[in-house]
Amino acid sequence: MEKPKTIKFKYTKIIRIWLIIGLIMLIGQVILGGITRLTGSGLSITRWDIITGVVPPLNETEWVNEFELYKETPQYHKINSTFTIQEFKFIYFWEYFHRLWVRSLGFIFLIPFVIFVLKKQMDSYLVKRLGIVILLTILTASAGWIMVQSGLVNRPWVNAYKLTIHFTLAVLVVWAMVKTVSDVYLLGSKSLIPSKKIVPFVVGIAFVQMIVAGIMAGMKAGLYYPSWPDMNGEFIPSVLLNPSNWIWHNMVNYDSYLFAPALVQFTHRMLAYILAAATIYLFFKLRNKVEEASKKWLNGTLILVLVQIALGILTVLNVQGKIPLFFGVSHQLVGLLYFMGLLFLSDSLRKQKA
Repeated sequence: MEKPKTIKFKYTKIIRIWLIIGLIMLIGQVILGGITRLTGSGLSITRWDIITGVVPPLNETEWVNEFELYKETPQYHKINSTFTIQEFKFIYFWEYFHRLWVRSLGFIFLIPFVIFVLKKQMDSYLVKRLGIVILLTILTASAGWIMVQSGLVNRPWVNAYKLTIHFTLAVLVVWAMVKTVSDVYLLGSKSLIPSKKIVPFVVGIAFVQMIVAGIMAGMKAGLYYPSWPDMNGEFIPSVLLNPSNWIWHNMVNYDSYLFAPALVQFTHRMLAYILAAATIYLFFKLRNKVEEASKKWLNGTLILVLVQIALGILTVLNVQGKIPLFFGVSHQLVGLLYFMGLLFLSDSLRKQKA
């Protein structure tokens, strides 16, 4: 496991608070992305105007113009052809708010960053760390626009794999920010913690689960098996037991064939059980060996993984033609917090240098 950097530079309280605000806003951005996806709002704005896009339609004429642009999309023709302009305004709001949030994040993050650098309140280490965060954020935004473009041609939804790339990059941004906060706050243990090698293993499984969650969301795989603990009466869906179905064609054409959604949801469920077992094992293995600060993260991850599984079950059981908004968003939020908890736990178990 990576050893924490010995940071001799003394960061101001303002910088520390600013980093926490940035992390909270990143969490908010991921959750807004989930709301945008579950409300079907992601394709309501067909253009990406970085400057002029800050201002929403301000009068009826501008709203009509935006609605006419939306009427040219496959989503309108195949799904929302009966939409009124009021219904369009609802989905437009969430996509607009999602984009406005990321613009605000850039504003709140970049301007203080430049000021802190000019005032020499940050050392080269923190500048490089935050440079990685900024680069990953730009890549995430770019992947988001590529994702949106995939839903404006021929099909009424964005491509599941492009959505997954966008979501995975967002998770990496959060990961990089957590690492930065951990180092600035000198998170670590005063003594070497035994039996901690399992922590990176659990972090790795959790990261894979986040990727699978992205694919599942993109394929809307949760709609196909709205039951638990079985999957429509089967533990392993029969479509997965037929060797002839295991072809790449079925993975690409997931809208037309049941195989891919079945495989992704089954994998998502199995990884959830593995993570729960691993987290419980981690808790009992380390609870009497870690310092008080680490114990808080250890307790938190145990609670979060159990809540997360409960939310996942409630989500699939309440599917009625679409993913329930409250449970779906809560499931995504708690999953992200659980992953962050594991990262902070891992950093808190590092041997902190004097």
